[in-house]
Amino acid sequence: MKTSDFWYDLPEELIAQTPLRKRDASRLLTLNKTTGQIAHKSFFDVVDYLQPGDCLVMNDSRVLPARLLGHRPTGGAAELLLLKDLGNNEWECLAKPGRKLLEGQEVIFGNGELSATVISVLEDGNRIVRFQYEGIFLEVLERLGKMPLPPYIKAELQDQERYQTVYSRELGSAAAPTAGLHFTNELLDKIRAKGVNTAFVTLHVGLGTFRPVKAEEITQHHMHSELCMISAQTAALLNETKRSGGRIICVGTTSCRTLESLVNEDGTFAEKSSWTDIFIYPGYKFKAMDGLITNFHLPESTLVMLVSAFAGRENVLNAYENAVKERYRFFSFGDAMLIY
Repeated sequence: MKTSDFWYDLPEELIAQTPLRKRDASRLLTLNKTTGQIAHKSFFDVVDYLQPGDCLVMNDSRVLPARLLGHRPTGGAAELLLLKDLGNNEWECLAKPGRKLLEGQEVIFGNGELSATVISVLEDGNRIVRFQYEGIFLEVLERLGKMPLPPYIKAELQDQERYQTVYSRELGSAAAPTAGLHFTNELLDKIRAKGVNTAFVTLHVGLGTFRPVKAEEITQHHMHSELCMISAQTAALLNETKRSGGRIICVGTTSCRTLESLVNEDGTFAEKSSWTDIFIYPGYKFKAMDGLITNFHLPESTLVMLVSAFAGRENVLNAYENAVKERYRFFSFGDAMLIY
């Protein structure tokens, strides 16, 4: 199966640059994966597609404001993007300008309350830096850092919380689990009032999520690793949902990848955490997920391949073509899709 099999044509003006004023006012395209039938709704209509006894599974990871804009002692601008906490105040980072940020170079942020020294340059060009600061690092980061928005978003984000889900709590992602951005607390209350259970998993999204598939044959693509976990409480709720005949509806591909990575061979769940590099593409047999709420993904991306594995490539590409024709908004701040 070729990467080009997952191409679709997207006019650039349909890439959403800013979030809507109201989270659940986005549009919702529904796709029946058995019949291929499509309907056009508003996101708040999602409650009509959920049934008592279903379980909605959400990723509660919170995005690190991991983009730090600073300057070198000489005054030249410098930027770090935090990728991985290595402990002892050391992080692996992307760095700009690369030719200037060599070993021993210092970068200063804010009024000097945070500084970083490059301690090594890796083969792939990433830097290992050591931070110096007073107090608690994550609190300093919340004050000085900016959201690491995807490369296709050029607009400045006015409210940083709009790139967090309303239920985010476990700090650690380099990008938002964007399907969850459509939910409000009021909509979640309405869903629970209908008898639908809600459960949380954690997958810390890595920047590899934006890495394009360069291999011609999709099986030659190597997935990045991400840390994911299921609590004992969530495992018990998922097991009860399965036992009682309810459906497990994942909010986002990250929730899907977590469940499909950590489900036991017999389809049950237990408290567990693991690094996962699961790559889901057509031919994959789903063991955990019965339905999926997701955004519209980039052409030829691993996420389009995952959605195609669940709903069928022809169904998905037809739905995307329909969404383009209907002028849906695409990608992180765009509209949503329910596959059931």
